[in-house]
Amino acid sequence: MDTRFNFHQMVDELQESLLKMGNLVEESISQAVESLATSDELLARKTVDQDDTIDEMMLEIEERCMRLIALQQPMASDLRIIGTALKIATDLERISDHAVDIAKITLRLAGEELIKPLQDIPRMAILVRDMLHESLLSYTERNIHRAAALAERDDEVDKLYSTLMNEILGLMNNEFARNRQLSQLMFVAHYLERVGDHCTNIGEGVIYMVTGKRKDLNI
Repeated sequence: MDTRFNFHQMVDELQESLLKMGNLVEESISQAVESLATSDELLARKTVDQDDTIDEMMLEIEERCMRLIALQQPMASDLRIIGTALKIATDLERISDHAVDIAKITLRLAGEELIKPLQDIPRMAILVRDMLHESLLSYTERNIHRAAALAERDDEVDKLYSTLMNEILGLMNNEFARNRQLSQLMFVAHYLERVGDHCTNIGEGVIYMVTGKRKDLNI
């Protein structure tokens, strides 16, 4: 009995660490896009620096998972819980990397006036940030229906991404500086689209953790 109690206590602590990491990653996405929209170099640098903290949190989660496996002799269902936690931490770390990529574009475009006001990019950011929040809720609640619903949200992100890419391509001409900035905005849209994909990965992990069956949400 004590062994199982300790296992559940360690799992609770692991979940708490994941949520802290997820909250910080969510903040990084918001900061990165805001820094771009407002040309805020300080906020961009804060996002870049914050990535070190997120990387450290991932390493801590990996260590917790290894301790659980080594000390608790987990059963098959327990291993799915641990494996899903590891996978979620990996996806969160990659989302943080994309936030850093966006923040670096803010720094690259420092001093330039944006060719067009940012509208769809902030909308994409809100969508993927909400997806991230929902994916983490599906994990804490062990809610496969909430996890599966991420597929529809990802479709919204993909449609907005396609619209935005076509719009940016339509704004390009023979001017190098103009095309350079527009190309950077295309990268931002791509990074946000990838964040949506990582959120569906988390949802897939939750479904597997709860049911033991794999489901592809990113079709």
